[in-house]
Amino acid sequence: MAKFNEGQTPPLGSEIKTAIMTGVSWMLPFVIAGAVIMGISRIGASLYGIDNIWDAGHAQAASLVVQLLHKFDGFGGMALSLMLPVVAGYISFALANKPGLAPGMVGGLLANSLGTGFLGALAAGFVAGYIVRMLAATITLPKALASAGPIFILPVGGTLLTCSVMAFVIGTPLAALNHGMENWLLAMSGTNKVILAAVVGGMVGFDLGGPVNKAAVTTAMALLASGIYDPNTAAQVAIIVSPIGLGVATLLWAGRFPAALREAGKASTLMGLIGVSEGAIPFALSNPKIIVINVIGSAVGAAMAVGLGAVNHAPISGFYGWLAVENWPVYILSIATGAGIITAGSLLIFRGETLPEKKNVSAAPKFKAGR
Repeated sequence: MAKFNEGQTPPLGSEIKTAIMTGVSWMLPFVIAGAVIMGISRIGASLYGIDNIWDAGHAQAASLVVQLLHKFDGFGGMALSLMLPVVAGYISFALANKPGLAPGMVGGLLANSLGTGFLGALAAGFVAGYIVRMLAATITLPKALASAGPIFILPVGGTLLTCSVMAFVIGTPLAALNHGMENWLLAMSGTNKVILAAVVGGMVGFDLGGPVNKAAVTTAMALLASGIYDPNTAAQVAIIVSPIGLGVATLLWAGRFPAALREAGKASTLMGLIGVSEGAIPFALSNPKIIVINVIGSAVGAAMAVGLGAVNHAPISGFYGWLAVENWPVYILSIATGAGIITAGSLLIFRGETLPEKKNVSAAPKFKAGR
């Protein structure tokens, strides 16, 4: 039986890192499956001149092939939608064993609905894991009821407490942060366009679909509707340079990355080409130092595109929209430059560390039994 208080407790930093890497290792199959399926759909749709195959209108398209591609894109999106619950659930699992799974996964779902992105999912995983651990260590039950603890009290109590913390403690500050960043970017729209592009690019590259990223992209789209194209150009470049850069790095020097991330790198490259920044998330979770490199590469690529006169008039970041960009050679060169910075930086940060092996589900922690 696994007990939380047995033996020596690992250092906090080591425990946190192991929990994150465990979450990543279980999350990767969902990312890879979703990325490949979406890639098949979007690349196939581009052959028909369709750049928004995810739009619900294609479900009733005249062509059966287009309808099928639309379905495929939905299947891939479903796989990717499990990414945050799974990473949160298995972070919690690493900290609290099987009773932590339900609180962690539900907390990850809530993080997704609150719009907190993968940073919120990380928080949900740790909140759930430590709450379940605390409950197991402090609740005392009669011997006759002790077996009900791991399958009833810990999942129910852990889920309720985790969701309460996410909804009432973490969600509101992140929502306020989003609103504040959107107002800040709107206020910057009249300043130097290169500085604005670098800020937007850095924000997009920071959390890869999280609240900072969403604030930048949402604001860029709002300005696009008003005929202001520079923020959108910066955002669409920044969306793809991280997944492309990290994917290329795994191809250039595979030995620097654990096997799971080498596989994730293939999906990451594909996701970058079709305009999905989440392909870089497994790398950021495995080694948060890469976030700094992502921000730098995204900011440089975005600033270079805007500064040299590229203009993207549509909210499309995938390769199928590159040739429609005004001054497209500069646009593609900027993407390559930003991705190149991230490729070089990632090869300095990743040094062949391995992700922990997936262990068999171990026994749940015991409750203390009273007389």
